[in-house]
Amino acid sequence: MPAESHVVTYQELFIGGRWTAPAGSDVIEVVSPVTEEVVGRVPYATAADVDAAVAAARKAFDHGPWPRTPLSERIAVVTRIKELIAERHRELAELITLQNGSPLAFSVRGQALSAVGAFGAALAVAAGFRQEEERAGVGGPVLVRREPVGVVAAITPWNVPQMTIAAKLAPALLTGCCVVLKPSPETPLDANWLAGVCTEAGLPEGVLSVLPGGRDTGAHLVGHPDVDKVAFTGSVAAGKAVMAAAAGNLTRVSLELGGKSAAILLDDADLATAVPAIVAGTCGANSGQACVALTRVLVPDARYDEVATALSGAFAALAVGDPADPATVVGPLVTRVQQQRNLEYVRIGRAEGATVLTGGGVPEGLTRGWYVEPTLLGDVTNDMRVAREEIFGPVVCLIRYGTQDEAVEIANDSDFGLSGAVFSADAERATAVARRIRTGTITVNGFRLDLAAPFGGFKHSGVGREFGPEGLDSYVEYQTLNLPTP
Repeated sequence: MPAESHVVTYQELFIGGRWTAPAGSDVIEVVSPVTEEVVGRVPYATAADVDAAVAAARKAFDHGPWPRTPLSERIAVVTRIKELIAERHRELAELITLQNGSPLAFSVRGQALSAVGAFGAALAVAAGFRQEEERAGVGGPVLVRREPVGVVAAITPWNVPQMTIAAKLAPALLTGCCVVLKPSPETPLDANWLAGVCTEAGLPEGVLSVLPGGRDTGAHLVGHPDVDKVAFTGSVAAGKAVMAAAAGNLTRVSLELGGKSAAILLDDADLATAVPAIVAGTCGANSGQACVALTRVLVPDARYDEVATALSGAFAALAVGDPADPATVVGPLVTRVQQQRNLEYVRIGRAEGATVLTGGGVPEGLTRGWYVEPTLLGDVTNDMRVAREEIFGPVVCLIRYGTQDEAVEIANDSDFGLSGAVFSADAERATAVARRIRTGTITVNGFRLDLAAPFGGFKHSGVGREFGPEGLDSYVEYQTLNLPTP
């Protein structure tokens, strides 16, 4: 459990529902992206810890009560988890901000309360979940059964840690699975916090373990022969490695990966609607550190200057600074590596011929901490690296197009297909364009992720879906039981 100190410290790992001494002595130090000082310490989970956690989950799934507990009772426990998070959401939001620099206003709304919403949405789907249904088969009646997939390895990122945990943990628990969670080493504190919440809610022994660690920890977990499913959110490169490692055991895999999403402004778009939505979907989305960010803004030639001026002004006006300040919209990036990556992409963009319309550097007076100015790159073409590679920060590309068909072609000319938006004064016209975009989620005249609908990506943006009935189904196996013919 955490020690009383200004540095949040855990000396044990949560394995199988119990706080347990780690097998190794290595420690993860959580560093504040604001002060660059250590704000937390947790044990680094080793391969031996992974083995212990998977063994606990395997035992709980094969012989324990949770998979055999009536759905109504599982719903009651998960509801209590949701309620406890809701009651303490401010505490959770502050803890996330401490670790990854997420602006507090976003941490409340987009981190803690979004996790509550994800649990709530999964509970709503579970209320109508049918474990068995009889159908008329070709040769006689059949009973189609849904069984929990088994032991789930859930691997989550640092940018929206609780949201991505909830997307996996809620449906896994509701269907009767047992979960070994590996949070990012940048944000392990909130995962341990959640472990305490789950214990208080009455989650049985063995059903949940939390293993903070790095790539080696994750690799051992993903390749473990007793894991039945891997649910991963992260980069494309890491997703490919996860899929390759899981292939050896034919482990089921769902991957939510990166994006380079396009916001298309049609020639009649209302800028009073489009500009705030684009700001919210770029720099306002966790300081740009969001896989769904609208990082390519496609603008008709005739309106390019107008849009460039409006977006530049909106970006320049954003409050950048201490994420604990409720007025801050853009906080620091999570690590110095991320800061330098963003600044390097600005340099690359300039070298390729892009123009920095606003931002492009470190904000004045913020030399301590890992800040990058909200940056709008103009004169970008879709073949440039800044238009094709995920930057993961407050750096946005403005791209010209001629015809509406050309806009669709540019939007689809990407390895990614995760999110997007289309803006027009004519909603039917915008919807018709949206139907042509090869992406998992797209919004007409706005920027939204709906927790009741399936979320995931086309192409390199992922495999499978989270949220909605489709999200629950990814944690079950189907069994067909051929009944006696009448």
